[in-house]
Amino acid sequence: MEALLRRTRQPAHPGGILRRQYMEPLGLTVTQLANLVGVTRATMSRIANERGAIEPYMALRLAQVFNTSPRLWMNLQINHDLWKAKQDPVWESIQPLTASPLLV
Repeated sequence: MEALLRRTRQPAHPGGILRRQYMEPLGLTVTQLANLVGVTRATMSRIANERGAIEPYMALRLAQVFNTSPRLWMNLQINHDLWKAKQDPVWESIQPLTASPLLV
């Protein structure tokens, strides 16, 4: 199993990283960043306050504004989402195949 899924501590939400590593050092408010990326203040607030996810279009917008890679933002979101999904108890009831499926 991947090391990410074995982690005991939840990966940071990308909105928290956005807020702490980008917005706060630059003195950007939610409204200012929303205007820079071309979304509503409500949309940006949900992400910055860790209640919303970063989707591909947002990743592209943030990458453009902060001169980063869209993959950075998508990877942060994927790592967070996968870790949370792994915490669901249903995961324990799903078993891997013991034999290779036949190729058709």
